[in-house]
Amino acid sequence: MTGRSQTGAGDLLELVRSGRAVTRGALQQATGLSRATVGQRLDRLFRAGWLREGAGGPVDSPLGGRPSITLEFDDAHAVVLAADLETRHARACVLSLTGEILAEHSGTLVIEDGPDAVLGELGRWFAELLEKAGHRAEEVCGIGLAVPGPVDLESGRVVQPPIMPGWDGYDIRGRLSGAFTEHTGTGPVPVLVDNDANLMAYGEQRTAYPDCSAFVLVKVSTGIGAGVVVDGSVYRGIDGGAGDLGHIRVPAGTEALCRCGSYGCLAAVASGGAVARRLAAAGVPAASGSDVRDLLASGHPEAAALARDAGRQVGDVLATVVTLLNPGVLMIAGDLAGTPFLTGVRELLYQRALPRSTARLEVVTSRLGERAGLIGAGALVVEHLYAPERVEERLLAMGV
Repeated sequence: MTGRSQTGAGDLLELVRSGRAVTRGALQQATGLSRATVGQRLDRLFRAGWLREGAGGPVDSPLGGRPSITLEFDDAHAVVLAADLETRHARACVLSLTGEILAEHSGTLVIEDGPDAVLGELGRWFAELLEKAGHRAEEVCGIGLAVPGPVDLESGRVVQPPIMPGWDGYDIRGRLSGAFTEHTGTGPVPVLVDNDANLMAYGEQRTAYPDCSAFVLVKVSTGIGAGVVVDGSVYRGIDGGAGDLGHIRVPAGTEALCRCGSYGCLAAVASGGAVARRLAAAGVPAASGSDVRDLLASGHPEAAALARDAGRQVGDVLATVVTLLNPGVLMIAGDLAGTPFLTGVRELLYQRALPRSTARLEVVTSRLGERAGLIGAGALVVEHLYAPERVEERLLAMGV
């Protein structure tokens, strides 16, 4: 909140949510506001149902007295819906405001069927999940959606997505909000859309590495993409195109045609889809990254060898990424995120990158697994809706 005066109700809520000030006295000290003004601001948050009183804190005075009443963000006043789309599969869930998954569903959803059909089906999933979780549609404060393509965050539209035919420039927010209304009978809710690797990185960093100021996640599935979290915020570039590693040209791919229409892309030689094509050419049944994942889980030797080779190709590119960003954590996620691929990444990464860039680097695999995108999408919604400036807008809209 640098550059903003911490005086509004939203600023007090942010101080409580972050744990930086959780008593009335601490809020006075942090903001410089009078006791009466702090009380007025807090009263609005209590009436909205966003704050509650917790247990008494320690008594600061050596003379004793009544303990200070602590303040807590009330995560029971609303829920969030989230979905993570892949090329042929999707996951959806209901989350609490603190990121706990309350109900979850996964199933086949083919992204090539187009946005109208896919988002309409998600609306039906959400209605069923709310019933399963025991929550009313009116309790939903927002929806977060992870998609496998570059997203302009301001508009929520995907921009020239190589593996999402028919989605370019489509009004995802409007259609998904409409589908939610269609299947639940409630009014529209805010919808936020972002790239899947971005949201996976956001979810993983917040959950397992909150103190890491430079975090990189690389997802290797049907395509290859990266999410970068710097100082707690996703780095997206000027229009959502940051992290598109799969379309960096590599020497080994000069003859390989990528789905984007170019030759030589990293995704054309090292993605789950590329490994599946090489296995199929060798007579091993595999049509997608998920098939490769299953073969790797069963210990298939040829799949393991090809995954390691793909890891070397990706590791070569990541040497540049690590040198440029100097992250503390490099996380490998997606269908190929197993020992063979990780071994290949490490071989080339440590060979090509300067020791200075890797001295304090942790190279790890996903902690949250298939739920990372869901957790990140839920967190994106909560951080958006409860940002200080938006809190004030929402309180005024509620008449509080």
